[in-house]
Amino acid sequence: MTTGTPPPTRPRRSRARTLLPLGIAAWLVLEIWLLTVVAGATNGFTVVLILVAGAVLGAAVIKRAGRRAFRNLTETLQRMPGQPGAPEAPSGTKGNGFLMLGGLLLMIPGMISDVAGLLLLLPPVRTVLGRSAERSLDRRMRAATPGGFSDAFQQARIHRPDGKVVQGEVIREDGRTAHPRPDDGTGTDRPPLTP
Repeated sequence: MTTGTPPPTRPRRSRARTLLPLGIAAWLVLEIWLLTVVAGATNGFTVVLILVAGAVLGAAVIKRAGRRAFRNLTETLQRMPGQPGAPEAPSGTKGNGFLMLGGLLLMIPGMISDVAGLLLLLPPVRTVLGRSAERSLDRRMRAATPGGFSDAFQQARIHRPDGKVVQGEVIREDGRTAHPRPDDGTGTDRPPLTP
């Protein structure tokens, strides 16, 4: 029996969801193959030494980047950004995320991840990747529809110079009052949120 309604269609799978598992599998196979080639050309001790050195260097890089990020955070909080006359953040404070990613790639066993991690330790590479990521994020933010998840990020980016929050009450123009809040069982109204 035919009802005339088309059969339900499954949503189309995105290209990234299809290619990402294949890319990870190919990367893992290539990493293992490259480690066996290096072990065949030298010996197993050299491969173990390379992997341990990468893990130690990666841990040191992550630790240093974490300390730098914490120091930048405390300096930013002490400067009180958004206040009139407050200095802007220095330009050398960016790039901690890519530095930590480089350390993580160094800690992952494998030659290709080590090379990628070492490349991310170079400041010009981090600068280029940071600018590219900023442009990509800005382009996506402009293309996003209002009211979505990206709208929250857009609202968070709005800079208020005085940093003040104005508390108030919404009064309808038609004269009706808003629905009262449910009672919390204490029998008293809640105090206002002012300090």
